[in-house]
Amino acid sequence: MFLFSWGLLRKMTNNIKKYSLDINGKNLDVEVGRVANLANGSCVLTVGETLVLATASASKVAKEGIDFLPLTVDVQEKAYALGKLPGGFFKREGRPTTDATLVCRLIDRPLRPLFPKTYHNDTQVIISVLSSDEENPYDALGIVGSSIALAVSDIPFRDPVGACVIGLIDDELIVNPTYEQLQESKLDLTVAGTEDAIMMVESGSKFVSEEILLDALKLAQEVNGKIVRFIKEIVDEVGKSKWEIDENDDSLEDLKQQINSSYLEDLKKIVRSKDNKTEKSEKYNSLREKILSEISDDFEEDDINSSLDSIEKNEIRDALLNEQIRPDGRDFDEIRELTSEVRYLPRVHGSGIFTRGETQILNAVTLAPLADAQKLDGFNPIKEKHFIHHYNFPPFSVGEPGRMMTGRREVGHGALAERAIIPVLPNTEDFPYTIRSVSEALSSNGSTSMASVCSSSLALMDAGVPISSPVAGIAMGLITDENGKFAVLTDIQGAEDHIGDMDFKVAGTKDGVTALQMDIKVKGITFEIMEQALEKAKNARMKILEHMATTISEVSEEVSKYAPKITTINVPQEKIGAVIGSGGATIKGLQSDFDVSINIDEDGKVMIGANNSEIAENVVKAINSIIKDVESGEVYNAKVVKIMNFGAFAEILPGKQGLIHISEISTERVEKVESVLSVGDTVDVKVIKVDKQGRIDLSIKALKSSEKKDSSEPEKSNDEESNQPRRSGKRKQVGG
Repeated sequence: MFLFSWGLLRKMTNNIKKYSLDINGKNLDVEVGRVANLANGSCVLTVGETLVLATASASKVAKEGIDFLPLTVDVQEKAYALGKLPGGFFKREGRPTTDATLVCRLIDRPLRPLFPKTYHNDTQVIISVLSSDEENPYDALGIVGSSIALAVSDIPFRDPVGACVIGLIDDELIVNPTYEQLQESKLDLTVAGTEDAIMMVESGSKFVSEEILLDALKLAQEVNGKIVRFIKEIVDEVGKSKWEIDENDDSLEDLKQQINSSYLEDLKKIVRSKDNKTEKSEKYNSLREKILSEISDDFEEDDINSSLDSIEKNEIRDALLNEQIRPDGRDFDEIRELTSEVRYLPRVHGSGIFTRGETQILNAVTLAPLADAQKLDGFNPIKEKHFIHHYNFPPFSVGEPGRMMTGRREVGHGALAERAIIPVLPNTEDFPYTIRSVSEALSSNGSTSMASVCSSSLALMDAGVPISSPVAGIAMGLITDENGKFAVLTDIQGAEDHIGDMDFKVAGTKDGVTALQMDIKVKGITFEIMEQALEKAKNARMKILEHMATTISEVSEEVSKYAPKITTINVPQEKIGAVIGSGGATIKGLQSDFDVSINIDEDGKVMIGANNSEIAENVVKAINSIIKDVESGEVYNAKVVKIMNFGAFAEILPGKQGLIHISEISTERVEKVESVLSVGDTVDVKVIKVDKQGRIDLSIKALKSSEKKDSSEPEKSNDEESNQPRRSGKRKQVGG
């Protein structure tokens, strides 16, 4: 047994292959053969002390009854990678974080188009982040690792992709910036591509011009080309032989010919009509039913439906490329009809509806204190968010029943709109609120994510959030043929998205681009197409911004009367403890008594979130009373909190107590404190002493003696009274 194990270990060790590639002064180290060797393909990637395991597995038998690729991508963020325990009771990782979900989408999008169209086997890619140095992000590593795992496997994936991130700091483009550099960068651009074409783009930016974006894309592709050549060298040495599959699907050719010969003209009329989505759908379904009734005896219903959809797709593409006819009759650069409104929802803090054609989004903005920021528990050093955008896509938006859920699509669309809006938001010093923006898709016929950007911008302005500029978004499409002919379409609708080769979303202000996202269904696109798409998107964006300005041109001067009022004051750092109190008792008491939220920074900045200004002012008074130094001679209305044999302790201010000695309770002798005072009593007291340790001596007797003296004096005229000294003590209320 020992000899067998030693031999096996030696064999495994001999199969370990290590490779290294310099990218922008950092080594990308790749190891194949050490771990996860039962997967179809696997590798470990290391940059710095960030280490990622990528695996690819697939079923050898194709799934029956489907005409798509059942590809699943999963990303696992392990708490141990950061040297931490997972939060929660069970101390076990639960649902993927939002960042992990977004990386899943990043990996899936460039890989999916590169599988053979006839490959329908269950396939899974898993990225496991085993170690993180909290310096080097893992998202681009995940794409490269997935590509290597698939490329060295026997799974029929033959076109590896590279991926990198491009930043922009001090007008200089940098490759694969660190987390810290990304905080300073005006650009966060992730690009995946084959050796000669771009496959995927995802970007957030701070008003970056289209020209700079093109330069960044070109740099990214230079890097990606280098990575792809590196991967091919690895494949040449350790790659497995690929499964043989038939990539020519001509099984339905006879059926397609019959449909073309008998029903093509009817289909052409539907495709070239200017009917809306509902009308076209009704006519198309009628034709489908007619075909099924006439030829279903000879062919399977699923095959008929599949063939008809394929023919319809080809007809739409032909009409676009060769006749310049769009499904709804628009010109290639024409935007659908725009309408918008604000203040639709009476009780929310801000609302906006944006409608483009048959796509309609309602957005609602909620303002909350900074203390309600979303806490983040991931690998990114940013641990809280003060702006949150959520996107919902209910099934009725496409006129169908269905399951209500929040899936990867919803998370991805929400994150894209969030990324587009963030650059125009005020900082928390100028606008001390946590902001939640929720986009509800009320109807969908193309690009709800970009409509969400527009509606969110409208709602934020309605809510009184001082954004620097409105943001608009537009989706561009692409139709190509085998001869290199192409057409770029502005403001694609659902049918064009379904049959097209590209979905290119661009959001920005009048000053530049704030977000990009590109998905393609072909094996890459050229820079000529990218340049044309960006230019057309800019023109469309300006038109949409002009329309939005007719609905709301300026940010509302005040936040909604239903929004919390945030008041900010500063207290000396040495007084922070007094405001918080022992075990947080004082601040908790203030929050409970006034029904407010209070947040205190380390520098003494106090932010009070109240339902109205009057409450906020009362809290400010209470805090000022707490931090004020108590002086001898001052008079307070105090609350008795504790009875002792020698006296009673009374609270004169929140968190501040003094002693009323038994000898200071009354002008007459007091045998027992309990005979005069009880816990909960409120009494007027005078401060008679504050010692060096801050201990406060109080007296009821001193006030009574003073009152007795005043009452025994004869009344004086106003002239006489004005020349006499006044009482030094002023009566104060608990809490100010």
